[in-house]
Amino acid sequence: MQRLKEDIKNKTFHKFYLLFGEEDYLKKIYKDNLKNAILVNSDNINYSYFEGRNIDILQIQETAETLPFFSDYRVILIEDSGLFKSANALPDYLANMPESTVIIFVEKEVDKRNKLYKFVNKEGLAVELKEMGIADLKRFIAIMLNENNKQIRENAADYFLQQVGSSLLNITNEIDKLVSYTYGRSEITISDIDTICCVQLTGRIFNMIDYAVIGERDRALQLYRDLLELRESPMSILYLITRQFNILLQVKESVDIPRSQIASKLQIPSFTVGKYINQAKKFENWKLKEILDACIETEYKFKCGLLDSQIGVEILLIKLGQSESNLTK
Repeated sequence: MQRLKEDIKNKTFHKFYLLFGEEDYLKKIYKDNLKNAILVNSDNINYSYFEGRNIDILQIQETAETLPFFSDYRVILIEDSGLFKSANALPDYLANMPESTVIIFVEKEVDKRNKLYKFVNKEGLAVELKEMGIADLKRFIAIMLNENNKQIRENAADYFLQQVGSSLLNITNEIDKLVSYTYGRSEITISDIDTICCVQLTGRIFNMIDYAVIGERDRALQLYRDLLELRESPMSILYLITRQFNILLQVKESVDIPRSQIASKLQIPSFTVGKYINQAKKFENWKLKEILDACIETEYKFKCGLLDSQIGVEILLIKLGQSESNLTK
């Protein structure tokens, strides 16, 4: 990433850039900064955009061959093309592309064995933009709040991340809301977060399960119906419940492993590990396995037409509440 920053700062550009990974906010920031740095004082006459998996490679080639108009460079931005996960003829063309053309690829996923990836990585600059760790996320939050003369205690920052997730785009949107909501005072509190922030899907699933297992059936079912109103399908919700209990079982069996290793092993954000550990303590191992079996049985009945999907998840949530006597005390 440092080389990318240096290119933008020094205005010395590679012919090819690949920005890939899970962090959409960083991809947006860097693709915009790259484009603006390359096309400084130039309008969109020297800029072309291609998106999606049905991109015409011949059209890309024709565009790349066009010399820039009153500018040193022509920029082509290619987004979510899937070209880095399939065989294609683009690498052979790129080797002879005009020096005046710069191509910026932006992808979610790539196959590093792919011929195009190897070419861009060798002849240009490939940068993976991963989700930040907990320390970097907190630093990002502190910087944003400081720019708006706001501050937040560490426990509130942890709670904020638990509620809104690790997406920088989502964090930015929620901080903007908090800044506006707390006009006239400097500190962001947990109460502010509860009042104004949108809880992400994973957080809703956490809360729904918590309510279900302590027997607060009405609150659990209300959260479930809220998810349905947000157009989440019962099958998707069941998948997330199943995933949640699968993670809880693995966390339960990893008590002697450092939290950072648990996060890496289970591919979950590091700031959620503590919450998973606390929730896992409510269950015996055998009970988690029994619940996972119930999730699998519910899915089987969905697919066989033996059970309405919406009712099936409701029944599962009710069963969790009825199992309270079997939980860890």
